[in-house]
Amino acid sequence: MKAFVLAAFAAATALSACAPNMSAVTMDAPAPASASFMAETLPPMRLFGATPAAAPTRSNADMASDFLDLTFRLESGRTVPVLTRFEGPISVRVTGLQPPSLMPDLTSLLSRLRNEAGLDIFYTNATDASITIEAIPRATLQRAVPRAACFVVPRASSWSEYLAARRGPELDWTTLTRRDHAAIFVPADVAPQELRDCLHEELAQAIGPLNDLYRLPDSVFNDDNIHSVLTGFDMLVLRAYYAPELRNGMSRSDVAARLPAVFARYNPAGQYGGRGPGHDTSRDWINAIETALSTGGNPVARRQSAERAIALANAFGWDGVRVGFGQYAYGRLELRNNPQAALEAFRQAFNAYGTTPSMRLHSAHVAAQLAAFSLSSGDTTTTLNLVDAAMPAARQGQNAALMSSLLMFKAEALELAGQRQEAAAVRLDSLGWARYAFGSERSVRARMAEIAALAPPTTM
Repeated sequence: MKAFVLAAFAAATALSACAPNMSAVTMDAPAPASASFMAETLPPMRLFGATPAAAPTRSNADMASDFLDLTFRLESGRTVPVLTRFEGPISVRVTGLQPPSLMPDLTSLLSRLRNEAGLDIFYTNATDASITIEAIPRATLQRAVPRAACFVVPRASSWSEYLAARRGPELDWTTLTRRDHAAIFVPADVAPQELRDCLHEELAQAIGPLNDLYRLPDSVFNDDNIHSVLTGFDMLVLRAYYAPELRNGMSRSDVAARLPAVFARYNPAGQYGGRGPGHDTSRDWINAIETALSTGGNPVARRQSAERAIALANAFGWDGVRVGFGQYAYGRLELRNNPQAALEAFRQAFNAYGTTPSMRLHSAHVAAQLAAFSLSSGDTTTTLNLVDAAMPAARQGQNAALMSSLLMFKAEALELAGQRQEAAAVRLDSLGWARYAFGSERSVRARMAEIAALAPPTTM
């Protein structure tokens, strides 16, 4: 399940110290002069191709440990007793209110699953498909599951079947011995990128592991939602999930005994020592992060929970992805309350994420926050340096929201520096990606206006 609060939190890539939730902008506010050229038409939507992901860089011993924790636990912490998967070819169909971007993005995803994970998966119109993706209005989805942007359930093939069974045991993943049918419910009326992100995460969970792990720096199986498309790690996990050595009904120990041979075959470059035990994430830390990211809670309590997550990470001696995310969460929550504390938290997050190349996309998200501060202070050099360093990771991660926001920061910095022709070209490029990222023209214009408003006024 993609949690709505967490997805919105991580996807809000920029910006102002006026609010943690970047979608809460004043739509009727006048746009700055630099955005005036948007008065007539926007450029065509930019789209990503089916680019293969880079191979994971961790050891096979670590891959096996992550595989077991992803497979034999749910996000709630409950134990999954046995491995379950589909037998034979996996067919996928789509029903409901299909927006234009759904089928191209699904086609690209299915192609990647075949080519990178080696899965026998294909699209069908047959009503007995293994997996049914039903697109429904967002409001309808959230009336049933308020905290979900999208989700997947077993033993169902339609929204009506889900509603009829949702209070019974049929939809409990821990009761399965094999997978025959699953239903994925996605919002039909959201921006293309949000819909694509749902397709990647929910289809991966429909066919593979059900858990998310905060310790993973390079996976969509992580509730920080930094990665929005399936990574090389994810593809290797899914390939191993359908290895011939494994079968339905195997226990954790049975699977563990077979994984070394599986990963040695599929990932020979990973045959070296791993990190060893003691790297799991405590439930106390998870609870603190979830409280910090919850909506509707007391702002002071949420900031205190983020501080507790940071303290716990330090006490456990962690480094990297969880330390960075705690600081990133705290910085977002302090934007309205204490901008200077927020800036320091973002700097700490940037340092934590900068320890390994596997967290370049994480660093790029924080760079957008830092660029907001440098732009608002008129520091064009720092803004341009942050954007230029972050763009390759944002592009490789296929995050149009991050890319467009970074380009908007760059355009405003160039404008401040007097390079108006270059600024106009960069701004135009940002808008094509913004159409994929934010959907409606109204949302694109609002994002453009918000970032432009951060820049200090120029002297003509």
